[in-house]
Amino acid sequence: MKNYSKEKQKQLVLALLVTGMVLCGLWFGLIRMQKQSLRNLGERRTAAAHQLEKVKQAIANADQLEAELAEAERQVTKLEEGMASGDLYAWAINTVRQFKLPYKVEIPQFSQIDGPKDNSLLPNFPYKQATLTIGGTAFFHDFGRFLADFENSFPYARVLNLTLEPVSGLLHENREKLAFKMDIAMLVKPGA
Repeated sequence: MKNYSKEKQKQLVLALLVTGMVLCGLWFGLIRMQKQSLRNLGERRTAAAHQLEKVKQAIANADQLEAELAEAERQVTKLEEGMASGDLYAWAINTVRQFKLPYKVEIPQFSQIDGPKDNSLLPNFPYKQATLTIGGTAFFHDFGRFLADFENSFPYARVLNLTLEPVSGLLHENREKLAFKMDIAMLVKPGA
């Protein structure tokens, strides 16, 4: 550079600076955007490959899914067989009377059945519901077993508005007897 005149040295430095700026501009303007575009394309390719793998797995498991669906339909059909149908009042009274036989629970009071109407237990549920109020007496322990077994035996029925009160005016040995009143909300079999 010492062989060049001052003006030539300035032109050379200016040319080097302009070349450096052009190279930086190319790097940041074109190459870096292209690299980012390639990275984005690679991420989309990976996501598409994962999605394709999921679809392939779903296709491979289609038979298993169909079998699970058929089993679920059988279970729903089996549950629907025990649901209220026909004369709802007679069905409810007969069901409660049959169920209470092994328990020391007296149930002499049955109200008129309310329903079938839209389900209030679960919104947008495809089944209708009917509600029956029953009342009776039992010792606390016996009633507790009856109630627990009833709800476990009938998954499509729920006990609502349970009221327990001591029975007054009983003999000394029956002081622990309770009077109960409760609503039983039951699902109604479709088409019944």
